[in-house]
Amino acid sequence: MDQKLDYIHYNPIVAGWVDEPEHYLYSSARDYAGGKGLIDIILMV
Repeated sequence: MDQKLDYIHYNPIVAGWVDEPEHYLYSSARDYAGGKGLIDIILMV
C-alpha cells in the first residue's frame, strides 16, 4: 500500500508542478506530512 501511495503522491513532482508532494494542493500528502488538506483523512493502522 505504501508503494502505491508514494507513486500517487510523487506524480505532481514528476510532472514538474511542485518540488514536494505536500505542496500539491489536491494531494493527501499534506495530511500524511501533518498539514491540513482539502478533505479530512483518517489514517488506519
